[in-house]
Amino acid sequence: MKITYSLITLLVLLGLSSCKSKEKEKTVEKPLIETTQSINKNTQREEPDEAEFLVQQAIIAHGGNRYNNAHYGFTFRDKDYTFKNDNNKYIYTASMKEKGNETIDFLDNGQLLRSVNGKPVSLSPKDNAKYTEALNSVIYFATLPHKLNDKAVNKTYIEHTTIKGIDYKAIEVTFDQKGGGTDHDDVFMYWINVKSKTIDYLAYKYETNDGGVRFRGSYNRRTIDGIIFQDYINYKAPIGTPLTELPSFLEKGKLEELSRIETENIVNLAK
Repeated sequence: MKITYSLITLLVLLGLSSCKSKEKEKTVEKPLIETTQSINKNTQREEPDEAEFLVQQAIIAHGGNRYNNAHYGFTFRDKDYTFKNDNNKYIYTASMKEKGNETIDFLDNGQLLRSVNGKPVSLSPKDNAKYTEALNSVIYFATLPHKLNDKAVNKTYIEHTTIKGIDYKAIEVTFDQKGGGTDHDDVFMYWINVKSKTIDYLAYKYETNDGGVRFRGSYNRRTIDGIIFQDYINYKAPIGTPLTELPSFLEKGKLEELSRIETENIVNLAK
């Protein structure tokens, strides 16, 4: 993959970024999704530490401490992305060429800068929030389960189940209003493979555009310099379907495939 932005562009953006005030408290990067309902609390077991333990195991299985200083680039839907972590600090970029113009979004610890052909562009607060969330969303899914350890994330153990004959433990994830991003009401569910500790399936529900339910199954898993990357088949389920029922819907062929979430041309930029 060719990273399209130039050294000059980076120097300009870094110069602008350095003029900002001290970085604000880091917020959780996550997609623009809202919830229609929460999991029935009667189905939850009283194991307050179980979900935390499962998430820690999953993070270790997917890359562990390598995430702390990871620096990778990849392509997703005709855009080039990079993420560079420095423990609690991070820099994300997204670049795209269209009609002879090169647009670069540069996110430095929550502060977004946009340039077109190397020149800074002023954004309205609404557009700034939109492009920030869009970039956060892509990196969030590409680096799962790394961000499930953030302070604003609430994790609850739901159940032990099987999907296609394989044992899984399911957890529910919600977000605090403070530090939880624009759509802190989102509800997710992750199915963690009991044997491999990897996240093989995830689901979410939202109210935007009349609401909906989505379920994702992973495939094309590969490990690149110690960190796992995987693609997803994105399925649609009837509105109001409880997230706990989605695995059985998958096995019965009741889910409609909508799209493929494919991360391509992955390269370790730290080498």
